Amino acid sequence: MDSDGTRDARGTHANPVPRPAAPPEGRPGPVEGSALPPMPPGPPGVPPRPDGSAFLAWLRASRPQAAPGVWRFGYRPRPEQEPERIPARQLLSGALIAFLVGWLVWSLLWNGYLGGWWVLPLELFTPDSWRQSNDRVGNALLWYSYYTLIAVIIMLVVGRLGRWGEVWRRYGPPAWRAAVPAAEPAPAPEQDPAEWPQLRSAGAHEAAERLAAEAKAGLMRDVDHARISRAWQGVRSGTHTLASFTGAVLKDGSAACLHPSGERDLPARHARHDLLTGQVRLGTTADDPRNPYHYRGSGLALGPELLATSLLAVGPAGSGKTGAVIRPLTESLCLHALAGRAAVVTVGAAGAGLGPAEAYDVVVRIGHPESVYDLDLYGGTTDPDEAAAILAEALVGDLADPHPGGDSRRSTTVLAQLLGPFRAVHDRFPSVPELRQLLDGTPGPLAALRKGLTDTGQESLLRELDARERQMAHPGDVGAVLADRIALLDRPAFAAFFDTSGQSRPFSLKALDHPVRVRIDLPQRGHADASRILARLVLAQFTASVTVREDRSLFACLLLDDASGVITPESVRGIQRLRSAHAGTVLTLRTLDDVPRPLRGPLLGATGCRMALSGLTPWDGQDFAEVWGKEWTETRDVTDRQIIAETPAGKAVHMLRRVITGQAPTARAVTVRQVERERWSASELAHGVPPGHAVLSLTTVQGEHAPPLLVDLRS
Repeated sequence: MDSDGTRDARGTHANPVPRPAAPPEGRPGPVEGSALPPMPPGPPGVPPRPDGSAFLAWLRASRPQAAPGVWRFGYRPRPEQEPERIPARQLLSGALIAFLVGWLVWSLLWNGYLGGWWVLPLELFTPDSWRQSNDRVGNALLWYSYYTLIAVIIMLVVGRLGRWGEVWRRYGPPAWRAAVPAAEPAPAPEQDPAEWPQLRSAGAHEAAERLAAEAKAGLMRDVDHARISRAWQGVRSGTHTLASFTGAVLKDGSAACLHPSGERDLPARHARHDLLTGQVRLGTTADDPRNPYHYRGSGLALGPELLATSLLAVGPAGSGKTGAVIRPLTESLCLHALAGRAAVVTVGAAGAGLGPAEAYDVVVRIGHPESVYDLDLYGGTTDPDEAAAILAEALVGDLADPHPGGDSRRSTTVLAQLLGPFRAVHDRFPSVPELRQLLDGTPGPLAALRKGLTDTGQESLLRELDARERQMAHPGDVGAVLADRIALLDRPAFAAFFDTSGQSRPFSLKALDHPVRVRIDLPQRGHADASRILARLVLAQFTASVTVREDRSLFACLLLDDASGVITPESVRGIQRLRSAHAGTVLTLRTLDDVPRPLRGPLLGATGCRMALSGLTPWDGQDFAEVWGKEWTETRDVTDRQIIAETPAGKAVHMLRRVITGQAPTARAVTVRQVERERWSASELAHGVPPGHAVLSLTTVQGEHAPPLLVDLRS
C-alpha cells in the first residue's frame, strides 16, 4: 500500500501534482539504518538523544483534554476560578501570631493561671480510682495522655485560625515536589502508544512489532507516526485492507505510506509542533486579570479543529501577522500534509518569508520567468458557467455592490456569453489576450467565433453572441469594465502565464483533494492591482473547489497573507460554507478599512477565530469590541468618609492618629455591584495591548468558544 487513498493523482488533471516514485537521487532508501534525512529540531520539550528515547518521551507525554486553544502537550489543568490567595506577609504573620496565642494559652493552663476547670472533662469521664491510684506509672500515663489531648486540641484550633495548612502547602514539601517535574511512569504495554496497541488488537502483531522496534531504535519521528496513524484510519474506514497496510509496514517500516513527494519532514522547523494533537504553538496566554484563570500562563496553540472555522488577523505592518501567525500555521499545515492529513495553499508577496521552496510540492511564481508552474485562470473546470462565476469574482468582485443584484451577476453573465461559445469552438477557454479582445468587442475575433459556431453546427450558441453584441451597444455595459480589469493581466511580465493551449504546467486548486503543499507568490511590486485580482481568483477557486470534494476527511486550508482588496460579498459567503466542508482560511489585514464598511460585520461573523494585534486603530477596535460583545462583571466602589469625633478624648485620639499617619481618620464603605461591560473596549484594544501581543478569540467546529485572550506571541 503506497498511500492511504488521498494521495493518488486523479485522471481528470492534465498536470497532476508531482509524485516521485522513489527518494531523490543521492539519498539512500528510507528503511536502511542510516537512511533518515537530517533530523530537524526534536519534539517539543524533549532534549535530543541519539536513540529513540526522545521520540518515546514525546509520544508518552500527557496531553489532557483542555479548553479551546490550550497547548495540551504537558499541560497541567487549573481550576476554572482563581482561588483566594492570601498575601504571603499576611499569611506568615497570621500563622506566627496564632502559634504565639496557642503557646500562651498552653502556658496559662500548664501553670494553673486559668484555674482547674480544664480538668473537669477528665473528672467527668474517668472513675476516681484511676486518678487516685497508687500506680504511679498508670497515673502518669493517664494525666500525660490528657495533657497531650488538650495540646492537640489547642494546636488544631490555632492551626485552623492561623491557616497552617496553607503555609504547609505553599512553602512545605508539597510545594517542593511541585517545583520538580516528576518523571511519568512507563505505561502498561496495552496502553503504550509506542507499542501500537490499536494494531495489535486488530491482529496486525507483526506490523506493530516492526513499528515499535523502529521507534525504540530512533528511526521514527512525529511525522512518521502521524502518517501511519492516518493510513490506519483508512484501514478502519474500509478504504484499504489490513493485508495491504501490513505489507507496506513490513516492507518499509516507519517509512511506509510516504507522501507523494517522498519527504518525511520539512527542511527546518521554526515553531513548536505537536502532531499527536495537531497543534502548533503561537505563544503564551498572558497572566492578566482580563484572561480567564484557567488560561493564564498556558501555551496558546491552534489546530485544524479551530482553523476549520477560519481565522482573521488584523494589525499594522510589523505587528507580527506574517512571522508570528502565517509562518507557524503554514509550517504546521505542511507537516500535516506530509502526514496525509491536510492540503495547504499559502498566498503572499514574493519574498514574504513563507518558507523555503523545498518545503512545498508546488511553487507558483507569477510573473517570474523561472517559475516551473503556471496558475490555471479558470480553476481547472470545464463548465463555462462555473468558470465565468469564478473569473467575474476575481475581476470585479471588489467593485460589486455588497447587496444582491450588483455588478457581479452581470459580469458572470457577460463572461458566460463568451466563454461558452469559445470553448465549444476551440475545446478550451480563451487566453488572456483572446479574452481581452472578445470583451473589447473587437470585430475580427467575434466574427471568427461566430463563423466557428456556424461551421460546427452549434447555432444555439449564436444567441449568446447576439445578446453580447446587443449589450455592447448600450451605455454602461459591464464588458468595458471587465476588459479594463483583464488588461491588468495582459502585460509582458505575465505573457508566459495563464496559458490555455496546454504548453505550460498550470496548477489547479482542484488538486486539493490530495495532501499537496502549494505556495503562490504574487507580483506585488509594480503590479498591485493585478496581485489583488489574482488573490481574489485564488480565494474564489479555493471556496469553489473544496466545497465539492468527495473525500472531506482531508483538511484544506488557504492562508492569504495580506487580504487587502480581496474581501467581497461572494467571498464572505464562501468562507461561511467552508466549515461544513472541513476547510478553512487564514486572512490577514493591516486594517479593517481595507474591507468595505457593509462587509466588516459579516466578515467578522463568518470567521470563528478573530485576532487583534497590537497597534490597532480605535475604529478597528470598535468593530472587534462589538463582535466580542459584553459580559457581566463585579465592580467594587470604595468610599472613604471622614470620622468626626464628638468627645474631647476622641478628638485627642484623632489628632494623635493624624500626627502619626499624616491622614485624617476615615471609615471605608465598599459597594459591590454587577455591571455589564465590554470584554475588550476599543480604547483597550488600541492602547492596552503591549507590543508583540494580540487579543484572540476562538471557536471550534463543534461550537465551543474561548473568550478574547491576551496572548504573548513572543514566548
